[in-house]
Amino acid sequence: MKGDLFSSQHMVQPATAAGMSVENAKCIRYTVDGEMLARQGAMVAHRGSLRFERKGQGVGGMLKRAVTGEGLPLMTVSGQGEAWFAHEAQNCFIVEVDPGDEFTVNGRNVLCFDSSLSYRIATVKGAGITGGGLFNSVFTGHGRLGLVCDGNPLVIPVSPGWPVFVDTDAIVGWTAGLATSLHRSQSMGSMLRGGSGEAVQLKLEGEGYVVVRPSEATPQKAQQH
Repeated sequence: MKGDLFSSQHMVQPATAAGMSVENAKCIRYTVDGEMLARQGAMVAHRGSLRFERKGQGVGGMLKRAVTGEGLPLMTVSGQGEAWFAHEAQNCFIVEVDPGDEFTVNGRNVLCFDSSLSYRIATVKGAGITGGGLFNSVFTGHGRLGLVCDGNPLVIPVSPGWPVFVDTDAIVGWTAGLATSLHRSQSMGSMLRGGSGEAVQLKLEGEGYVVVRPSEATPQKAQQH
């Protein structure tokens, strides 16, 4: 066969190492030798001897997901082989988490991760249950985390005395060492008059990095995730 479709730009190359790698801008490849975890329904292709099993969250996890809307619908992938993961043609990125690190990320942006990583669902401090679902997954341990994002993310440094304010629908995640709180940028009078549509942001202060996607989640997509 000939043509641009079969050029090296699109052709899958042999794996050079076990674990996670970016296949292209829209897809992550995982060479499995043991076990890893991925978002349910994110596998687009695989080869080798692999098993895919839905990972239960337990009663506590189910209740937390019902309340927060932030539970991660995960599956375990085990065996030996290769699998490719993607989600709605969003851009893919890899974050390396080292011992002592902590990376907080919105569940809608999680694609796959090493089984050596641990995660918990946490409330964004300062948001409370009235914050409109401001709950995120906190990853710790040692391993790689595959993320998806609508467009190319913005990584904004945060330094002491120079906080960053982020739209709650655009936040992807942030590093350890940052304190969060809700910030109202409009007066009550402005809100009663209709406002600008940007009434509340998430304030991050301290020292670290915040990751933002270059678009807000639409109501339809927010419900899907």
